[in-house]
Amino acid sequence: MGNKITLTLEPRELHGKKVQNLRDQGILPAIIYGPGIDPISVQAPQNVLEKVWKDAGKHSPVHITVDGKRKIAMIKDADVDPVKGELRHISFHAVNQKNPVVAEIPIHLLGVGESDVERAGLVVLQSIERIEVRALPMDLPEALEISLDSLKEAGDRLVLGDITLPENVEFVEHTTGHQNDDEDDDDVEAPKLTDLTVATVYEPSALQAANEASGGDAEDESEVEAENGAEDETQSTDGDKKAEDKSESKESNGDAKK
Repeated sequence: MGNKITLTLEPRELHGKKVQNLRDQGILPAIIYGPGIDPISVQAPQNVLEKVWKDAGKHSPVHITVDGKRKIAMIKDADVDPVKGELRHISFHAVNQKNPVVAEIPIHLLGVGESDVERAGLVVLQSIERIEVRALPMDLPEALEISLDSLKEAGDRLVLGDITLPENVEFVEHTTGHQNDDEDDDDVEAPKLTDLTVATVYEPSALQAANEASGGDAEDESEVEAENGAEDETQSTDGDKKAEDKSESKESNGDAKK
């Protein structure tokens, strides 16, 4: 973990269409919700919330103070203006620091641009850039790192299993919910999460030929594999989905309509 991210929020009285008055003053609306608490409408200066959003993302805990009361929360959702790219609203999900949470963590390749394979004229393409992990809020890493040093030639690849996870951190494996009805395939093992490809080495000419053959729309097979393994972000680990829907529906009546 890096430096502790702290944030002081003020209770918010304005709701619905009146929230635009706050934004005109450089103040952004936010909400805090979670298990065992009623949703709390809050606000803070735009520059303050934007910095927290940039520093914490959806993978670092934020230590929040509201009316002298302290809470630990994760950013669950950030509403961004699709045209201006400006932050408009943040939803914070309060967590218990003693209970594990699931967060999406970025994967950083170490040695990009300086690896042996790139110096030899080959290309390294990353197919998984983020992955869900489970850990206590204070144990969540800012990023997972994997070195390119082991890559030597075209066709070499790095997989999730090559990443050394910090202590008390584990990957989150999702099941598809589909069962194989073919009796002949009963003994076929499903791909392991740790076998999913993170990055692959390619010959530049092979990539160019693939793009030309498909009219420039070639899709890396390893990327498809990554999507199948890491795309599902719909599960809730704290059993408070109903509370989230309730709190967000209140905000969406006014805050999300611009």
